[in-house]
Amino acid sequence: MAMTAGTTTSFPMSNHTRERVTVAKLTLENFYSNLIIQHEERETRQKKLEVAMEEEGLADEEKKLRRSQHARKETEFLRLKRTRLGLDDFESLKVIGRGAFGEVRLVQKKDTGHIYAMKILRKADMLEKEQVAHIRAERDILVEADGAWVVKMFYSFQDKRNLYLIMEFLPGGDMMTLLMKKDTLSEEETQFYISETVLAIDAIHQLGFIHRDIKPDNLLLDAKACNGHVKLSDFGLCTGLKKAHRTEFYRNLTHNPPSDFSFQNMNSKRKAETWKKNRRQL
Repeated sequence: MAMTAGTTTSFPMSNHTRERVTVAKLTLENFYSNLIIQHEERETRQKKLEVAMEEEGLADEEKKLRRSQHARKETEFLRLKRTRLGLDDFESLKVIGRGAFGEVRLVQKKDTGHIYAMKILRKADMLEKEQVAHIRAERDILVEADGAWVVKMFYSFQDKRNLYLIMEFLPGGDMMTLLMKKDTLSEEETQFYISETVLAIDAIHQLGFIHRDIKPDNLLLDAKACNGHVKLSDFGLCTGLKKAHRTEFYRNLTHNPPSDFSFQNMNSKRKAETWKKNRRQL
């Protein structure tokens, strides 16, 4: 069709192009979001240090020493965050749990001797059963949560077959095991655990996440003794109500074939006009 002066012809953006742009935007947003969070966390730690020193009434020389020690710890923390870990950095001690997509092992970090729970997730099973969005949501809340109510994640890495989450190991077991062992909790114990569970759920709601799988199996205890504190675990069904936490988002990325879209019959001017229009649509 002939083009008249001063008019432009719009061309639809291919699904393949939209998908690639969406993935790129998601990657960039995640990268800079993590940078902002890390910066805010550093500032918070620095402010807490200053408040603590004022409350203790330290002399200027002692404050200077504390700040220097804090700076060294921050530098070491950044160095550890940049360290690339792999399966060879951990020694497997025993299997402590199995699930639909993998297993949980008790492991020991070889260089420090620290004990962790290693959650191993098979990528093929997650893709086949469309669980990528759930794993992304679980990873997001474990990264953002930094309180007493959520099991901590210290490291994460992957290989061709599996995704590995290195988690805090809680020796107290879970609430289901406690209920099976004691059969009946006292009124005082019941009040204690219900109160802690409510506070734990509220803590993740404050972060903008919904657990969606609260049950005794997912309430872990941080000590073997009675009245160990509650920590939430297993965020496989968690959502932050973000696009990247929806199964449809990844289904579209993986199942939609690239559209048949070509610029071969356009001159340079029409290509530029189409590119500008599509860019504005993003």
